[in-house]
Amino acid sequence: MHIKTVEGLIAAGLADDAAGLEAVAAKYAVAITPDVVALIDPTDPDDPMARQFVPSTDELVTTPDERADPIGDLSHSPVEGIVHRYPDRVLLKAVHVCPVYCRFCFRREMVGPKGLGTLTPQQMDAAIGYIAAHDDIWEVILTGGDPLVLSPRRLAEMMARLARIEHVKIVRIHTRVPVVEPARVDAAMIDALKASGKTIYLAVHANHPREFTEAARAAMAQMADGGIALISQSVLLKGVNDDVETLAALMQRFVENRVQPYYLHHPDLAPGTSHFRVSIVDGQALVSALRGRISGLCQPIYVLDIPGGHGKVDIGAASIAEVDGHYVVRDWQGAAHVYPPRIEAAD
Repeated sequence: MHIKTVEGLIAAGLADDAAGLEAVAAKYAVAITPDVVALIDPTDPDDPMARQFVPSTDELVTTPDERADPIGDLSHSPVEGIVHRYPDRVLLKAVHVCPVYCRFCFRREMVGPKGLGTLTPQQMDAAIGYIAAHDDIWEVILTGGDPLVLSPRRLAEMMARLARIEHVKIVRIHTRVPVVEPARVDAAMIDALKASGKTIYLAVHANHPREFTEAARAAMAQMADGGIALISQSVLLKGVNDDVETLAALMQRFVENRVQPYYLHHPDLAPGTSHFRVSIVDGQALVSALRGRISGLCQPIYVLDIPGGHGKVDIGAASIAEVDGHYVVRDWQGAAHVYPPRIEAAD
């Protein structure tokens, strides 16, 4: 059963606070696939799978430094569906729906049934037109939402349009589908993803080694065997993977399944997510501990998306320093930013 309501959560034995969770569901989308439900241990109050997907009244707590658009997508969106933050690449957000809704999602104000929706044909024309008109765009990153909720026909149509743009050489897809709804991965999907003739990378989002079920492994194998290069993305989450044993096992599972570890994200300042955040110092210690514990093949890049749209920075490196109770982090252009951003006192 694909759970999309608080009533469904209660019927499945995953929750009991109907009134509190209805308040959460009124603000943030809820969806859990049968594959994920099967991984949740309802008898464990600290279950890391439940923590990722089952809503909590903790989400009703918003701290002063949280923001609806924590990484500044909207300030870098020249047309609907496009985010152009870096010179050589853009995000193309064709859809704002997902098969599951992660409780820590940094786009939680934009996704779901009440979110920004799917691009209209006119909006898609404008987005593709923007990419075609800017010959410095080398890579297009399909995200959202989860682009793999689209049918193979619609994926193939989008890829065919990108195929006609000569200066685009790389298409990257960010998705959770191989682990949360692996049955969607089939030959038709893989053919659609390859329809552009471009070099294809697919970033698989997983945060805990238990997500690598037999079905998930088969889906990733089908993609790798089909010629799609797989990379990882994960979020460092309190109560999910913030211990070295779990994080090491997660990175090893990626490599075992031909997924190259790529980004380990520091959790963003999305509304209602403070209960997931670890400190940067603790994150740096965890990443450092990985280096002596597991193979170099398994080492992710620990990154922070600087609030306000200033881009990602490797915070396992010397780009960040603690000063007077805050961090000063330098973006890819060398500019310094205070993290968390200072809250200006009201007049």
